[in-house]
Amino acid sequence: MSGSSVHFRILEDIARDLSGDVNFPTCMDAAILVRNTLRNPEADLEQVIQAIGVEPLIASKLLRLANSVSHNPRGERISDLGAAITRLGFDIVRTTSLAVAMDQMLKSKNLSAYDRISQQTWENSVQVAAIARVLARHLGRIHPDEAMLAGLVHNIGVFYLMYRAAEYPEYRDNEAAMLELLAGWHEGVGESLLHILGLPDSITDAVRDQNQLRSIETPCSISDVLHFAKLLADTQPAWQTANLDAQQTAALAAERSRYADLLQEAEEDILELRAALSA
Repeated sequence: MSGSSVHFRILEDIARDLSGDVNFPTCMDAAILVRNTLRNPEADLEQVIQAIGVEPLIASKLLRLANSVSHNPRGERISDLGAAITRLGFDIVRTTSLAVAMDQMLKSKNLSAYDRISQQTWENSVQVAAIARVLARHLGRIHPDEAMLAGLVHNIGVFYLMYRAAEYPEYRDNEAAMLELLAGWHEGVGESLLHILGLPDSITDAVRDQNQLRSIETPCSISDVLHFAKLLADTQPAWQTANLDAQQTAALAAERSRYADLLQEAEEDILELRAALSA
């Protein structure tokens, strides 16, 4: 069977899923429930606690994050989920729930055959998210947590495609076909998934347009920040072919040098994100 035939079959199946019930892992279902609960302007703290309680892993990660140095500088530890949510705020709860769900998708046995690709992609997601948050913090025009969320989910289409492709024997021993699938379709699938998750248009549009070439002097939107964060990240997954010539490589090096201080600050955010997601 040709590569194009393989892609047609899985993309047809995914298109059917995206128009009905999406085949998400359990933890992602829980993250969607949290997201939808938080979208309700009348939702109270008890309803949010109930939604998070569906997935104990998300609850434990939120408690860990609430007790981390950045959110608990005075060392006042808490063990109550409601207090943790109050301390973190709904924006961080929303972002962390999705991050935990994506991390669990990464660890799924479905992705074990392509562990190298999935690990590279997750490392890239964490790095881009951290850089985006720091960049937004410096710009002052965009909410840092919204920028971080865009960075975390910009590869969600990759994870979902890999998760589903593992069900198709044609991809299991054909890395070239897998990489071709990811490179060609992850933005569109990612945009559809984020619409289903109820993320704002600013983030879904940024994910859809993430690989469009542009010339930006000063980032002023989520799309711009995501573009810059991807540019400055030094991780590049195997499916992401840059094909940079010598001039583009030199320009990229100049940009990284220009933002050296920002990248140093982002390192702290990267460590914080990893700590929040670790067991």
